[in-house]
Amino acid sequence: MTTASSDPSVVDACPAAMRATALLIDFGGVLTAPISRAFGALAAAAGLDPDAALRILATHEGARTALAEHETGRLDDDGFEDAFAAALTEAGGRVRARGMLADLATHMDLDEPMIDLVREARAAGVPVALVSNSLGRDCYARVDLDELFDVAVISAQVGVRKPSREIYRIACERLGVAPGDCVLVDDLEHNLVGAARLGIHGILHRTADESVPRIREALALPSPAATS
Repeated sequence: MTTASSDPSVVDACPAAMRATALLIDFGGVLTAPISRAFGALAAAAGLDPDAALRILATHEGARTALAEHETGRLDDDGFEDAFAAALTEAGGRVRARGMLADLATHMDLDEPMIDLVREARAAGVPVALVSNSLGRDCYARVDLDELFDVAVISAQVGVRKPSREIYRIACERLGVAPGDCVLVDDLEHNLVGAARLGIHGILHRTADESVPRIREALALPSPAATS
């Protein structure tokens, strides 16, 4: 698991002249507060430094394997919690496995301006797909997936995770749109790079203040001032 690039131009594949007709959007870190914040709170509760949880997921072989298997549906929530808790304990953390993912979800506060943007796009007739690497049974509990999205493509349910081109192909197929007509909003650069290999345009997300105007421009959505 990595963090977003500091240089949006690396994957800024959505020039002003381009007009997309469909929206693919990530969940954790885009429609919610940054994932790093949630994992930082989890690490701090375990008595570790705030960066420890993400660092362990990126470098500890057992935790990395468990994450890959969990995100592709080959390991259930309990199995991932067991493996991740073992890795945190090995690093000196004080953790209980059960409820770890539920605790993580409590720190994933919704980013209401981004949620409103999704509703705005759908109201304008733009097809919208959630494309998300699963964070467990609790992370989507605060939203009605059927109400918010035309389709929800969650890695554990389709057996493939971002940045694989296949998960984006599935999303486009279910929306009934061509990849080149889509814009993907994600907070991780490598996910945008994976989608770009299929011809999908990308917007690297940092904050709603930055992303919302760019998404509106890409989808030719009128600004609120223009419709008031």
